[in-house]
Amino acid sequence: MVRRQRINDNLLGSGAYSPLVRRTDTLKAFVEKALAEEASAIVKSCDPAILAHAVHYLFTQETKSSFAIEGEAPSKDRTERFVAALMKASVFDATNKDAFVQLQNAIVDPRYAQKNWRTVQNFVSQTLPDYSEDVHFVCPKPGDVPDLMNAWMEMVRRLELREWIDPVVAAAVTAFGFVFIHPFDDGNGRIHRFLVHHILAKLGFTPPGILFPISAAMLRDRRAYDQALERFSDSILPFTRYDLDLEKGMVVHNDTARLYRYFDATTQAEYLYQCIEETIHRDLRDEIGFLAVFDAALRAVLNIVDMPNRRASLLLRFILQNKGRLSKGKRTSFSEISDQEIDRIEKAVWGAWQDAHPAQIPENRL
Repeated sequence: MVRRQRINDNLLGSGAYSPLVRRTDTLKAFVEKALAEEASAIVKSCDPAILAHAVHYLFTQETKSSFAIEGEAPSKDRTERFVAALMKASVFDATNKDAFVQLQNAIVDPRYAQKNWRTVQNFVSQTLPDYSEDVHFVCPKPGDVPDLMNAWMEMVRRLELREWIDPVVAAAVTAFGFVFIHPFDDGNGRIHRFLVHHILAKLGFTPPGILFPISAAMLRDRRAYDQALERFSDSILPFTRYDLDLEKGMVVHNDTARLYRYFDATTQAEYLYQCIEETIHRDLRDEIGFLAVFDAALRAVLNIVDMPNRRASLLLRFILQNKGRLSKGKRTSFSEISDQEIDRIEKAVWGAWQDAHPAQIPENRL
């Protein structure tokens, strides 16, 4: 509240940078679903040992999905570095330039690590059959990036202190605002998705120690993700005058900084809510449910044959992959187990799965 003028300051940011989000019926409906409470209830009902396994998988899935969105398959080292960064997302300082530089250095190939914001004009395009470029998005001019990022970080500082702001809305304007500014030459997309987790954790939407693999939902429907990005890029492209030379790069001729300061982030907020709802219902719930049943089935296998846990897990996976039967090709790998024992194990495993979790086995789990 600005007392002298009796104005209620409900800007998400400041006069220098402040996206807006309209209170649409779609957003109101999402808020009423109380997804944070639903996720918390799922986590609280889970056995701690199973939850520990689920957490490891969710963090790894988020990492691989985030890279896959950009068409990359990260090495083990890069996967571990990104997982480590995600593990500390709640305490990341999104108002500190040095923190962003360190994060960018940790998640990109060392050859493309930067010490500062970018100094070249970036753009997103598609190469056509005649080798010309169909430009989809023009990033802010490099000279505008420092001021835009300072104003963006001031918005983040305000959002993190405001109790009335909806966490998902805050995550949307933070993450999408960052990727629209595109302050680095490489790593912007991964940092943009990392920031979703930072804000959700910082504002208490995500249960402590848990991560929603939102990138998995984005990856499953790339078109919807692209549309959320294009909604902004299409709105500013007509107001950007530029020349493009594939050898010399792009030159933007007019003042465009204002286009990135006050954009309408309603579409992006609605889209992020859709992703979060899907990942809670599909990834979080199904993963915990899968692990609970897998644990029960594993105990059933060990009750029949006392074998090493790793070997029992492998046998269990083979049976589930083949819908309750150990295939002939895999049978020779367990020659020490009798046919009678295999038959008992198959019935126990498939029975446990059908009784406790008749839904389809989650993707990428077997």
